[in-house]
This record gives sequence, structure tokens and C-alpha cells, in this order.
Amino acid sequence: MPAAPIALLVVDDNEQFAALLLSLLDAMRPELTFRPCWVDTAAKARAELARQPYELVLLDNKLPGADGLDLLVEIAQLPADHQPAVIMLTATGNETIAVQAMKRGAKDYLSKLDLDLPALVRAVSNALERRRLEQEVRAKTEHLAADLHLAREVQEAFLPQAYPAFPRDRTPATSALQFTHRYLPTADVGGDFFDVLPLSDTEAGLFVCDVMGHGLRAALVTAILRGLVEELLPLAREPGRFLGEINRGLHAVLKQTRRPLFTSACYAVADIGRAELRYANAGHPNPIHVRRCANRVAPLAFPASGTGPALALLADAGYPTHTTPLAAGDLLVLFTDGLFEVPGTGGELFGEERLLAAIGRHHDRPAADLFDHVLAEIRQFSSTGQFRDDVCLLGVEVKEVFRAVA
Repeated sequence: MPAAPIALLVVDDNEQFAALLLSLLDAMRPELTFRPCWVDTAAKARAELARQPYELVLLDNKLPGADGLDLLVEIAQLPADHQPAVIMLTATGNETIAVQAMKRGAKDYLSKLDLDLPALVRAVSNALERRRLEQEVRAKTEHLAADLHLAREVQEAFLPQAYPAFPRDRTPATSALQFTHRYLPTADVGGDFFDVLPLSDTEAGLFVCDVMGHGLRAALVTAILRGLVEELLPLAREPGRFLGEINRGLHAVLKQTRRPLFTSACYAVADIGRAELRYANAGHPNPIHVRRCANRVAPLAFPASGTGPALALLADAGYPTHTTPLAAGDLLVLFTDGLFEVPGTGGELFGEERLLAAIGRHHDRPAADLFDHVLAEIRQFSSTGQFRDDVCLLGVEVKEVFRAVA
């Protein structure tokens, strides 16, 4: 089946030259066939382009009362699916005009003085091929954007949509443990992930991780992590063992990838039945413990046994569990490094010390208010006013501490 004729618009005020051009175009049959239209002013060209889409425009540089370069700019502003390939025509061989035309979107440039069939065939073929390739790239880009949008929706669905209450017969407003988060991905999909796990009426698990890299690759790893967290929930009362098994499962999957991938993570269990916090760390920034009753703000301590390596680096890595007392009024803040690795105008990072000081300045505020004030301070410090990496903040406020009923 022969290809459909190419919709072609010739814009030239010289009727004799336009007739010559159309005859040369007709000589390209059967390889190329056209459905041509000729207009002799910029106004008529605008009207014709508004009336129907064209695949190719042969545009004279000088038109009555108009500059072809200006019309070229207007053509470049048409909707993407209505943009034709444009070949600029001029009565001179001025290279400056050629450069300007190409910068403004022309696909090629021809001098009327040197015009012949081979030159026109070459210019038309190249211009149409470039337009086809650009359309392919645009279609693939739009398809990828749609996929990324769907991936973001799925990833957001992985995050807690509502927080559990403790004990479970309480309402969220009267829960003995109350939660707040801020999740700010810098791309369509992010590499940060968090979850809140209801382990019992008096125990809540808090998991935060940061996958190396960005984009779809990082998002896929967060999906794997979410599955492992759910699968290993029976072990979640023991932070060190829980991280160890997540590490083993993630390593088994990611060791098959060509490029190394790893994930920093921190996991804590807020136990209001025992009035303690149990926690373990896998190469992640230390959470900050706000002890309001003691007016003290400090990172969680990791004694001699320390922390373990990032997840998926070593199959049999160990993650010691540590404990610290938990009291009513306490706030635990977990976060990813995108929160503080923010450069200021002089290039210096905001850093963990400034973060600690910022939380200290606002430690008596409710967690949601505290988070918003700290984020505002960091944005003010940032040289761009924005974060350059994904940001995840997760907080748990202890409203009550009590012994569990046997």
C-alpha cells in the first residue's frame, strides 16, 4: 500500500519560485509524494497552520511585512503533535541566517540561488527523518513519564495510609503512641521508604531506609524491602535479628545484579509496656531522641558493639540490638540523609550538628509543627531553597507509658 501523501506548506511571496519549487517536489515521485499548499504571506501561513497540521514547511526568509525567522519561532510554539519540519529558504547564502534558523527550530537551510533537485531531495528527506525521530523520542518520553507516574502512585501506596493506635481499641487521637511523617521525593519515584508496624497493643516497630541511587532502580528495591518487612514481621520485636534477616533476603536478590546496590536502614521498637526503646542500625544516620521531661535532645547511643553495615553488602552481617529508657513525652525522630546533606551558599552542608540544634530549638513543639519548622530552616539554609536528595522524616511521640496486661 503506497504511503499517504506528505502534507506540505510552501510559504514564499515569489509565485515563479514557488511554481519551480512545486515542480521539483513533483519530480520526487514515486519515492516521495506530497499534498502541497502554497501561500504568499506570513498571515496566510499562520491561518493555514491553524486550520490543519502540516508535516513539512518550506519557508522563505523574507516575506511581505514579516521575517521568516519570526514565523519560525511561532511554528516552534505549536503543539508538539502539530509541529512540522521546517526548511528555511533564502535568496542569499548568508550563513548567519542559517545558524539563526537552526537555533529557532529549522531542520535544514537552502539557498534559492543553488537550488536543484538533489539538494532539495536531501534537505526534505533529512528534515522528515529528523521529525520522525523526534516524534519517536517524544512518544517514548511520554510513555516513560506515564510509567513513572504510575510507579510513584504505587510507591506512595506502599507507605502507611493511616497509623495504628496503641492499644488497638483507642482512637488515633487518644493513642499512647502517635506518629508523624514527611516524605519528599526529589524525582518521580524515590529511594526512601518507611513503615510503622503494629506489633502488639504496646509495641510499635518503626522502619526507615534509604536505597542507594534514585529513580526506578531505587524504587524497585524499596518494593522488595516492603515485601521482606511484611514477610519477616514475626521477628520484628527483635530489631537486630529483624535487620539481619532483611539483609539476608535483600542480599540474595541483589547479588545477582551487575552493579552493586545497598540500602542503609534503621529499625526501632517503641515498647510502652516495658518503657523502653529497642533499636538497631544498618549504616544509617542515628535517630534523634527528644527527652522532653529532661529537656535533652541527643542522637541514640550505640555502645561498643556499634552498628552493622548497610543492607545487602554482606550476607551474614550482624546487627546488635540496643536499648534505652522510654518515657511519656519522649519523641523519637528517624530520618534519611537527604534531610541534612543540603549544601548552603558557601558549599558547606547543613550537617547533622545543625539538624540536632534545629530540633533542639523546637523540641517542645508537637511533632508535626517541629518537622515543618526544621524543614523550613533547612530550605532557608539551602543554596537553592530545595533538597537535592529524597527526604524522609518519621517521628513517634510517646503520650503514655504503661505495663502490658498479661
